[in-house]
Amino acid sequence: MAATLTLLKLPSVHNHYDCSIRRGRQSSVPAISARLDSPKSKESCNNVIQQASVSLSAVALPFLLRPQDALAVGGEFGILEGRTFALIHPIVLGGLFFYTLWAGYLGWQWRRVRTIQNEINDLKKQVKPAPVTPDGNPVEVEAAPSPVQVKIQQLTEERKELLKGSYRERHFNAGSILLAFGVLEAVGGGVNTWLRTGKLFPGPHLFAGAGITVLWALAAALVPPMQRGSETARNLHIALNALNVILFVWQIPTGLDIVFKVFEFTKWP
Repeated sequence: MAATLTLLKLPSVHNHYDCSIRRGRQSSVPAISARLDSPKSKESCNNVIQQASVSLSAVALPFLLRPQDALAVGGEFGILEGRTFALIHPIVLGGLFFYTLWAGYLGWQWRRVRTIQNEINDLKKQVKPAPVTPDGNPVEVEAAPSPVQVKIQQLTEERKELLKGSYRERHFNAGSILLAFGVLEAVGGGVNTWLRTGKLFPGPHLFAGAGITVLWALAAALVPPMQRGSETARNLHIALNALNVILFVWQIPTGLDIVFKVFEFTKWP
């Protein structure tokens, strides 16, 4: 409103308009000059000036406001500042915590599929070759299988069962979902805090969340070398995700504190 009144009082607007009228009187026909000189025409022209000033002030208003006046909070975002929208972040992140543990289980089972074959190959090296006749035919000897052979049989059956679980594909899909929704809600949590309070709060919860998001990205970046068989990449992938779980657990108490504040300072919806 102050900007509008100021623009209405600017002398340059009226001076420019008066000059335009004078030039118009000199170049127009007497009939037009008579219309401009009439009180009704002057009143109409003043209305045009006021409308132009209002339009100009509406355009310039965002630039005339102080920076702090453009902050969030105050109801301008409606339901986005309410309790319903604020609780989406903790609910989704709580689910992602348990989903992280599930994705880790799937990954460990897939690792077991790969390592169990190495165990079988090592055990096979310990099995003594069967005796053969001078012509090269195996000698049929009725004897109980050795403990090594029994172990090989057990591991072979276990590997067959693990392969039925399709753990490789399930672990990959779980990791992709975790990365997508994790990054989405990590950013969404910060945006929601700004919508409700007009600022962010640097602290353990914010920094731990940023660290978890970075670890998700780094672990996902190791997938191509893992697919090429790099054991170093696999070990680093496991280490990063283990650290991710530790940060996740450490972040839970601070997240619950924020939830209590949401219930204290927000309303439904």
